[in-house]
Amino acid sequence: MQEIRLGISLPLSGINKALGRSVLQGAESGFRAANDAGGIRGHSIRLIAADDKYEPQITLKNTRKFLEEEKVFALFGFVGTPTVKKILPIVKDIPFVAPYTGASFLRDPSRKNIVNFRSSYHDEIKTIVDYLRAKKGFRRFAIFYQNDDYGIEGYNAAVSALRSHGLTLVGEGTYKRNTLSVRHALNEIQNSRPEAIIIVGAYKPSAYFIRQARQRCREDVVFAPISFVNADALVQELGGATRNILFSQTVPPYDDPSLAIAGAFRKSLKRYYPGARPTFAAFEGYLAAQAVIAALRKASWPISRDRFLQQLRALAPEDLSGLPIHYHRTQLLNRVYLSRYTDGTFLPIRFSGGRP
Repeated sequence: MQEIRLGISLPLSGINKALGRSVLQGAESGFRAANDAGGIRGHSIRLIAADDKYEPQITLKNTRKFLEEEKVFALFGFVGTPTVKKILPIVKDIPFVAPYTGASFLRDPSRKNIVNFRSSYHDEIKTIVDYLRAKKGFRRFAIFYQNDDYGIEGYNAAVSALRSHGLTLVGEGTYKRNTLSVRHALNEIQNSRPEAIIIVGAYKPSAYFIRQARQRCREDVVFAPISFVNADALVQELGGATRNILFSQTVPPYDDPSLAIAGAFRKSLKRYYPGARPTFAAFEGYLAAQAVIAALRKASWPISRDRFLQQLRALAPEDLSGLPIHYHRTQLLNRVYLSRYTDGTFLPIRFSGGRP
């Protein structure tokens, strides 16, 4: 059977390894199931993974290898804003599909080779702010963010979202990527007396920050981590202590009984990774893989990169078992899902602002 090669660079070691491993397991579960069912027109899909430790320079090295040695058909599922930004100059002529980041620079319509699966960080943070203003009446927002391109994306999104309500940030604090150095950020934010703290970081430093902030900030402060923080890993790091945490996601709950594709995901994950637990990150990897599979199946053959991208943009809900996808603003799934974690499960919060 001939191969369709896809390259994916993501953190499989280091401080953000749980996120990278989840994304990879979800994607592999989807692709392996398709291969075991006979592949696509005599072709199997091979996902070639490389560890970048969430370091941009390693991502660049991995990408060059994908392009020059592996001769991949497309790049898929890269994890991280600073890592993805580093490689953009060398990936202008190859499909770049479903990067696990909500960065605004990936949502430029002139970049014809990029198809995002998820909503942007601007969509997520606007939904968080809109919800806390409408339902809680909050006016005092602070932000804890990673001091790099990812964090700056979140910071700019927060400033924009608050401006639409006539508000400004009352406090802000940063930490260095791949570290747990949150003390200075905690001091700055504590002094601002926030009602809510938007969190734009990785799960380990974010969990460490939340534990410390609970001791030093007001008792009822709400923490609002965006999707990249990795909700499942954050819950685990906090030992299930999720009081006053508002979670934001860009995919629906993976245990939703009304969603057929969620059941298919859990079945595939259990089959190919028996010891793995379902997570939002793995579900997103699986859904993005299903979008790739559907586009390859619908495209006319022999397959070309242009025909593949054309079909990817033309996908509809019936192509992904009813998932509400529709290509708009360079994104396939233009939704934000809010939830809280109670009694071992994520409970959806109904809010019309979750549809950007």
